Amino acid sequence: MERFIIKELTSNNLSEELLQIGFDEGYRNVFTDKLRHKNIKIYNLTPAQANILKQLALSVGADCGTHREVITGKVEKSDAILCGNISQIKKIAQKLKPQPFKLNLLGENLLSILKQQSHETKLVGILNITPDSFSDGGEYYKIEDAQKHLIKLIEDGADIIDIGAESTRPYSEEISPEVQIERLKPILNFINEEKIKTPISIDTRSSIVAEFALDRGVKIINDVSGFDYDTKIAEVTARYNATIIIQHSYGIPRKMQENPQYKNVVEDIYFKLKEKIEFAQKKGINNIIIDPGIGFGKTRENNFEILNRIEEFHSLNAPIMVGLSRKSLLGIKEHDNGLKDSLSAALSFTLINKIDYLRVHNVKLHKALLNLM
Repeated sequence: MERFIIKELTSNNLSEELLQIGFDEGYRNVFTDKLRHKNIKIYNLTPAQANILKQLALSVGADCGTHREVITGKVEKSDAILCGNISQIKKIAQKLKPQPFKLNLLGENLLSILKQQSHETKLVGILNITPDSFSDGGEYYKIEDAQKHLIKLIEDGADIIDIGAESTRPYSEEISPEVQIERLKPILNFINEEKIKTPISIDTRSSIVAEFALDRGVKIINDVSGFDYDTKIAEVTARYNATIIIQHSYGIPRKMQENPQYKNVVEDIYFKLKEKIEFAQKKGINNIIIDPGIGFGKTRENNFEILNRIEEFHSLNAPIMVGLSRKSLLGIKEHDNGLKDSLSAALSFTLINKIDYLRVHNVKLHKALLNLM
């Protein structure tokens, strides 16, 4: 008996698949929206809002899951999970416009999520000028070594150089702003003297260090504490109209790996970053990058859960940076940086075009990976 030949499609380029079967060119983009599915979680709806949303979803052939008591009104609030293809969700968003209970705003939120974004992944090269960083402590502590490595990172294709004068590895002790500044002075002087154009980021939790760097032409501050260590860093960043990288950390480096606990690791980090973005915006910061903080107060399982669900953070409407280079989640305890770099590159492969920035030690290897893609 003759059998049909069938195959499940997992390609992201569904428009190209339609072209290959000779589908009508004028209708191709519309039909592509019917092929792409979305699951969207909406928080804290009243029973009235949830019931209207569910009815609108059903009216276009989609669906919406809510608390079982929403229909009876026995709960004050309910989260909801709206599911459907992009075409259906666009119709729901339009139908929400004339609805009461501020549901027109929800319609606008849904449309903003559906906007297609192209994420061209860029590389952030790491330059640690510390004696005690996790994988390269002491290698670039001397100014001559730091200068050579800075030039190499640029030649290898780094889009940004992230310079750190304080190790924030697990169990590390804090370094005073004065010591950080003394470490930074020579390399920042070199950058200015050589008129290096590659954007420079300074990895610091201190507003004093941040102001020192910004006053010398630095344009980006990478705060691994996400304002938890020194809230004044937001005011300083805003004053210089600089970019802030807000990273999520669970506690201070000295204690962050001591049994970190999350109810739902991705949701917990999502809402914490949302809170920090709003704080930064209120302080006047216009340019914000977020980092979920792989290895900063997370178990190995937490880290992989974050990476598997990294695209959920795009709903925060900020570029995403991920640093997994030479992290302990790779499972290599020995001081074998070559193997760590290879494994981090392999894992980075799954993130390319899903995030905006990869923070890495070995720029050359990761640049080759990006070129392959």
